[in-house]
Amino acid sequence: MTFEKSGTMFYHGPEDDPFAKIIYKPAEDGVIIATSTVVDPSLRGQGIAKQLLDHLAHFARQEGLKIRPKCSYVVKAFERYSEYEDVIFGG
Repeated sequence: MTFEKSGTMFYHGPEDDPFAKIIYKPAEDGVIIATSTVVDPSLRGQGIAKQLLDHLAHFARQEGLKIRPKCSYVVKAFERYSEYEDVIFGG
């Protein structure tokens, strides 16, 4: 599956109406807030939300940023997967 980045969103599908997306917004210096993760019901159960979070985490690592989770999926993923410990704000 191919993911693209546009502005503050990683997505799959058409940019104006993606099938799956994770959205973030800049906060204070060095921190971004993961605000929303949405996956079309037809694609659920395929690990796409995690793939989107993987892209966001990779971006954060490249840019030297930390992620503050606001979206319920990201909150749960940060609790479940230790691979994100290095990008969790306050973690």
